[in-house]
Amino acid sequence: MHLCYGPTQNPLNSSPNLPSFLTTFSSFFFSQYQDPFDDRIIPNFLLICSNPSHFPVSDPKRSIEMASNGNGNAIGKGNGVPAGRNGLSKIQTQKRQSGIRPDDGAATVKAQTIDELHSLQKKKSAPTTPLDGVQGAFATLTEEERHKQQLQSISASLASLTRETGPKLVRGDPARQSETPRVSHAPDHHFAPTFSASDSSLKFTHVLYNLSPAELYEQAIKYEKGSFITSSGALATLSGAKTGRSPKDKRVVRDDTTEDELWWGKGSPNIEMDEHTFLVNRERAVDYLNSLDKVFVNDQFLNWDPENRIKVRIVSARAYHSLFMHNMCIRPTPEELENFGTPDFTIYNAGQFPCNRYTHYMTSSTSIDLNLGRREMVILGTQYAGEMKKGLFGVMHYLMPMRQILSLHSGCNMGKDGDVALFFGLSGTGKTTLSTDHNRYLIGDDEHCWSDKGVSNIEGGCYAKCIDLSREKEPDIWNAIKFGTVLENVVFDEHTREVDYLDKSVTENTRAAYPIEYIPNAKIPCVGPHPKNVILLACDAFGVLPPVSKLNLAQTMYHFISGYTALVAGTEEGVKEPRATFSACFGAAFIMLHPTKYAAMLASKMEKHGATGWLVNTGWSGGSYGAGSRMKLAYTRKIIDAIHSGKLLNANYKKTEVFGLEIPTEVEGVPSDILDPVNTWSNKKAYKETLLKLGGLFKSNFEVFMNHKIGKDDKLTEEIVAAGPNF
Repeated sequence: MHLCYGPTQNPLNSSPNLPSFLTTFSSFFFSQYQDPFDDRIIPNFLLICSNPSHFPVSDPKRSIEMASNGNGNAIGKGNGVPAGRNGLSKIQTQKRQSGIRPDDGAATVKAQTIDELHSLQKKKSAPTTPLDGVQGAFATLTEEERHKQQLQSISASLASLTRETGPKLVRGDPARQSETPRVSHAPDHHFAPTFSASDSSLKFTHVLYNLSPAELYEQAIKYEKGSFITSSGALATLSGAKTGRSPKDKRVVRDDTTEDELWWGKGSPNIEMDEHTFLVNRERAVDYLNSLDKVFVNDQFLNWDPENRIKVRIVSARAYHSLFMHNMCIRPTPEELENFGTPDFTIYNAGQFPCNRYTHYMTSSTSIDLNLGRREMVILGTQYAGEMKKGLFGVMHYLMPMRQILSLHSGCNMGKDGDVALFFGLSGTGKTTLSTDHNRYLIGDDEHCWSDKGVSNIEGGCYAKCIDLSREKEPDIWNAIKFGTVLENVVFDEHTREVDYLDKSVTENTRAAYPIEYIPNAKIPCVGPHPKNVILLACDAFGVLPPVSKLNLAQTMYHFISGYTALVAGTEEGVKEPRATFSACFGAAFIMLHPTKYAAMLASKMEKHGATGWLVNTGWSGGSYGAGSRMKLAYTRKIIDAIHSGKLLNANYKKTEVFGLEIPTEVEGVPSDILDPVNTWSNKKAYKETLLKLGGLFKSNFEVFMNHKIGKDDKLTEEIVAAGPNF
C-alpha cells in the first residue's frame, strides 16, 4: 500500500491512469477545502492507492515526507513564492514564526495503522492493591525479558506430566491477533518449548495475564453467556449448575506426610484420595486448559503479613473466575509482579470440564482435589468461584499452624483506639455484616491469621451474601457493589438492570465479591494488633440462646470447637422445625488439622494477650423459628458496641441453666427483658423442652472430639467437656 499526498495543485488531474471516481473525488476535495489564505490543505488529504504508477511524484517516499511536513508546498516549493488557487501568488498576511508548526504545534503521532494508534491509548500496568509507603525499585530486566520469564513460569505450571513440558504460550487476546497484521515495532514475544510430535504442538495458548477489571469485563461480556453489567456497574454472572460449594466432592491426597498431620476419619472434612488419582485429574484439567485458545492467569498473594505471605497462581478458563480472584486475593504492586517468580501454590480451574466418573474415588462429575505435597489444586465439574477461595483457605489452615500461626475463619475489625475484635460465625450469622462497621476500621470479613505480631487478613477482598440486601441495613456493602464487583447468580430487571436482591430464582446463595478497598473504612494494609475480644456468632433458630453471653476460656474453646448455628425450615415439604448445624472452628469444611489443635492455639493466644470470649445469638427470640421473631439487627449492633467499648466487662451478670452461660442484666439500648430468653417465651414448658433438646444436640455433636487428647494429659480436654451443657 502506498500513501499519496494531495498537493496544492491537484496532481490527480494530470494522471490519465487513475480511475475516474478518484479523479472526481479528489477534485471535489480540492475545490471544497483549499484555503486561499493558507498553504495548508484542510484536512491533510491522504488517498490509499494500490499502484505506485498512479503517483505524479516519482518518489513515493518523498510524497510521504511532504505529507508529514504538513506545509502543503509540494508544488512551487523552493521558488520563494507560495502558490494559491489557480496558480496565482498568495497574499502574505503575516510572517510565519520559525519553529512553529502550521497546525497547533502538537507533535506528529507516530502511528501508521489503526492498531498502532490504539496501542498508544493503552499504558501498560498491573492490577494493584493500594499500599502505604511502597518500597523497592523496579527490576533491571527489560520488559521483553520479564515477559519471557513470566511465560516460562506459566508454561511450566501448565506442563503435562506425560509430555513433561508446557504449552507454547503467547500473551494477549487471540481475537485481537486476527484483527490486523502484527506491527513490526511491537512484536509478540513467546516461549516455545520442545514438544513431542502431536497436534498440541501446532497451536499457541494465549495467556491473558493479570488483566484489569475493565479488561475482564470486556472478556466476560463478549464471550461468556449470562454476563451483564448491572445498573450499579457491577458484573452480574452465573456460576452454572453449581451455585454453592460441593464439600462431598472435595478430596485431599493422603500420603506419608499428611497421614499423620491431617485430621482423618469421622467428622473430618478431609476425604482422602491417592496421589495417582490426583495426577489423573490434574492431567485432565491441564489438557483441557491447554486445548483452549486462551487461559486467564492470576499471580497474586495471600496474607497481608509480609513475612508469611504466600504466592498463588490461578489458571482458569473464565473471565468471571479471573475477576473473582483478582478481587479476593491480594493484588501485587507492579514491583512485586515483576519479581513474582515461581508460585508457592497453583490452582487449575477447569470447572467447565467434568471429571471422569469412572476414575477411582469419584462419586460425581465434580471433583475438587487438593495435593499439599505438590502445592496444587484441581477443579473439575463446577464453576462456582467460591471453591477457589475456600480451597486456598484450606491451604492456609495447613501451612500457617506449621509456623505457629493460628488461621481463623473470622471477620476482623479495629476501633480508633486500636482495639481489635474477631468475629466467628457460619454463613447467615452476620459475620460480614457485623464486622463491616462504619465506626470501625475493617481488617477483613472472612479469613485471618493470628501470629506473634498480631492479626492479618489472608485476603484482598470481601465475599458478602446478597440475599435481602438493602441500602438501609447494610450501606457499606450496598455501596461496594459497583464497577469491579462480581455479582453471582442475582436476578435483575431486563431493561433497567437493577438487581432484585429479594429474588431467589437462581439461588438463595447470591454473592458479591469486591476488593476490600471498596469499603471506605478498610484498613490498608490489612493488619492489626492482638485482639481484645473474640465474638462467636450463632443464629439460633431454636430461640433459647441469650442475645449475648460472656464466656470463660474453657467455654470459648467448647463453643469454638462446636461451631453452632441453626438452619431455618426451608421449602421442603414437611420440614417445620429448625435444624441444628455444627461446623468445627466455625469452618469445618476448610480446616485440615484436628479442631482441638486450633482451639488450643486460640486459647493460648487469648490467655497470653488478655482477650475475652463472647457468644452472641443473632437468631430468634420469644420462640423458635415460626413462632418467635428474629433478633433485631439494631439490638445486636448495640450489644457489639458495648463489647467494643468495654462496658459489658463491667456489667452485672447472672448464670443460665443447662448451658451455664453468664448473661448481663442490662445493655444500653437493648430491652432488658430479652437478655434472658426465658422471659420472651410465653410457654415456659416449651422453652425448657427446647433448651434441653438443643443441649442434647450439642452433647451428641461433641462426642466425636472427646477421644482426642489436648496436651500431655486429658486435663484440658476434661475442662472443655465440662464447659458444655450440663443436665
